[in-house]
Amino acid sequence: MPSAEKKKLISFIIPCYASEGSVGLVIDEIREVVAQKPDFDYQIVAVNDCSPDNVLEVLQGIAADDPRVGVIDLAKNGGRHNALMCGCHYAAGDYVVFIDDDQQCPADRLWDLIDPLVNGNYDVAIARYRKKTQSRFKNFGSAVNDRVATWLLGKDPNLKFSNFSVMKKFVKDEVIKYTNPYPYLSGLMLRATRRVINVDMEERVRTIGVGHYSFKKSFALWMNSFTAFSVKPLRIATGIGVLWAVLGILMGLRTVIRKLLNPSIPLGYSSTMAVLLFSTGMIMFMLGLIGEYIGRIYISLNNSPQFVIRDRINLPDPGSEAPASYRRDYGPDPGAGLRGETFRQRPANSSGQRSRNPKE
Repeated sequence: MPSAEKKKLISFIIPCYASEGSVGLVIDEIREVVAQKPDFDYQIVAVNDCSPDNVLEVLQGIAADDPRVGVIDLAKNGGRHNALMCGCHYAAGDYVVFIDDDQQCPADRLWDLIDPLVNGNYDVAIARYRKKTQSRFKNFGSAVNDRVATWLLGKDPNLKFSNFSVMKKFVKDEVIKYTNPYPYLSGLMLRATRRVINVDMEERVRTIGVGHYSFKKSFALWMNSFTAFSVKPLRIATGIGVLWAVLGILMGLRTVIRKLLNPSIPLGYSSTMAVLLFSTGMIMFMLGLIGEYIGRIYISLNNSPQFVIRDRINLPDPGSEAPASYRRDYGPDPGAGLRGETFRQRPANSSGQRSRNPKE
């Protein structure tokens, strides 16, 4: 049997929200599945995203019995992607798995998901569900988000994103270089590599609890994908503005010529108001789009944190050794966010890399 130091480590990141009845079952299944392969070991990073129930107490009990289960308690709710980004900073594995806390991800298909990375030439593998068990509204939102990602990020139209995925360590290292407060993980993974593959499987039906991904959160995620990784919307706004200006000039010339040829033509109040209302609406839309970009730039420059950590369990301080069962080199920049501290963008140092000072 391979020694612990020679085993490949899989880090599982679980964002937790209102899942006190299911997250323990998810962790138990992860242990059972990883035990099937003696060449692999596991690390679990469970991120409590300011959950309103007793999920933190559940996680604390699990972590007390298993040092390979780390717990992060966030001080405020930032959403699934921010929680996953937080977990990535403490993931020490050769492979990093994103998995939800509601038992809908088919954890028993882990080895099918990870096989293209271990035995193939891929860097990221994402589960593709033939039929999603979520509501029609969420299916519609997912479809819209997929179209936007295809258009803005140059994603393969056949590539589908889901809540169950795995990536190699170097991809994770690239992902956490993004320090602004609007993470969109699908875009970050595609920015790091194009060797991404879907693995077909079936999504499970939720048996405990209900979904908590509201319209507000879905819209916020869509805005992240729409504005965080592309300037195409601004270019389209510019194109529409130029087109509308040209049409205005042509319509103005047409009006002048018609009046010169037929002075008896009355001036049209209704058509004038219609043009004014449409033009004003387009101008306000463009200003709103530009304002969204400017607002995000302002918030980023204001060093708004990606996440704020209140406490953590079984996760080593930056620069210290990980537990012997999954000891890995965290490197010179393993993450930030100690107890009661925040993760912010730092100015570039002399080497051109961004530095982080958790004591600030």
